[in-house]
Amino acid sequence: MLDALIVKQLKTPLRSAARPLDLVGFTATQLTLVGAALGILAAIAIIFDALIIAAVLFGSNRLFDGLDGALARLQGPTERGAFLDITCDFLVYSAIPLAFAIRDPSVALAAAFLLFSFVGTGSSFLAFSIFAARHRLENQALKEKSIYYLQGLAEGSETTAVLLLMCLVPAWFEWLAWAFGTLCLVTTGSRIVAGNRILRGIPTPEPDRLSGSN
Repeated sequence: MLDALIVKQLKTPLRSAARPLDLVGFTATQLTLVGAALGILAAIAIIFDALIIAAVLFGSNRLFDGLDGALARLQGPTERGAFLDITCDFLVYSAIPLAFAIRDPSVALAAAFLLFSFVGTGSSFLAFSIFAARHRLENQALKEKSIYYLQGLAEGSETTAVLLLMCLVPAWFEWLAWAFGTLCLVTTGSRIVAGNRILRGIPTPEPDRLSGSN
């Protein structure tokens, strides 16, 4: 819901911060991997009840996620970089609820529900992006994204805020997981409806027919 606005506001400062990194010789892929490592360390910190450290590490992970995109746009984005970025994002997002479940098994059901909802939000926009790329569709509100990003109530910005709040106020984890998981499922439903509406008007290409005889 807020991604388009936040991406627009952060575009210039992130680009300014990425320029020195480009001059030094860092690559976007290196930033992606460092950010992913910070995110996994945040999950480990949660398991050991070091929640303030976890919040700092997870916040750093999201900062690196913004910087790697800005650096990629300076250096020229690559398919490999986009693939790695998306994969690392989902690994980190899923590691945080898992870590809370390990830390306190009494909240495991809420954590499992949140992970289930993440599968819905992730699969819905990734599945649509395949067909969007095939037909060269583009989301004008989020042109900076490497793939067509179907928007919804629960996007990256909201996910970041909720996971950070969980780290800062762990006593709220259970109800935050149920509430945000429900919001994610609503987002999944809205993306299914939106994707179906967009794709309905696009003709399906005829399958290639084999010619000749064996």
